[in-house]
Amino acid sequence: MSAPAFAAPENPQMRTRLIWEVAIVLCLSLGQSALYSVLSFVRVQLSPTPISEQTAQLNPTRDDQAVWDVIYGILDVFFDLALVALVIYLMWEPGKSVLRRIGLDFSRFGSDFLRALAIGAVIGIPGLGLYLVGRMLDLSIAVQASEGVAWYLIPVLLLSAARAGLVEEVIMLAYLGDRLRRLGWGAWTIVLSAAALRGLYHAYQGLPGIIGNFVMGVVFGWAYRRWGRVMPLVIAHTLIDIVAFVGYPLAATLYPTLFTA
Repeated sequence: MSAPAFAAPENPQMRTRLIWEVAIVLCLSLGQSALYSVLSFVRVQLSPTPISEQTAQLNPTRDDQAVWDVIYGILDVFFDLALVALVIYLMWEPGKSVLRRIGLDFSRFGSDFLRALAIGAVIGIPGLGLYLVGRMLDLSIAVQASEGVAWYLIPVLLLSAARAGLVEEVIMLAYLGDRLRRLGWGAWTIVLSAAALRGLYHAYQGLPGIIGNFVMGVVFGWAYRRWGRVMPLVIAHTLIDIVAFVGYPLAATLYPTLFTA
């Protein structure tokens, strides 16, 4: 099963509407993240502090009091998932299940999970190796997934991992793929463009992060076209981030020179 093909809209007004829609969605979501990430990359390069001594915090503490930190974390997840709901709503057509069309359902959970494990290993293990090489060559900043894993933060970190998987894969693969196909873009033009954007909004990690996430985007884009389902890629992304978010403090303790500044 592959992603459905659409004819480019002949109505100029419909084409203009789609272009504006995509631009607005990206400005509210991952396009905005890409701009801030590129600015962060430029700032890091211009800083007199060596790149290897700089850090980036993925899940910073929002409040010193545990209960408020958890509340803020849950609210962050909720409002980010509202963006996923928005693009699903925009793709919705009366009488048709958009979730079934993009493969964001549990109808094939067993096969989806096995595919997620496979593609997660293919991406996650080399990705970690690339990050470590970047750290040793002073090309990557120290990415701190969290400041620690107190028991009460684990559910929030798990939700954050699921949020990242849903936001990135539903918007980048399902929504953007759908809209760009409707605008007449070719299959691999879509895959490579989305992968490039994925690399840009991870630019804060340094050059290895850009390269690694671009490759991830190409592999995920190919898999979505081949399978026609976004669910295994959401699961794979979630599993990769669970390892990063929850496993980071342990790795930082065992190998502090690689995982901390």
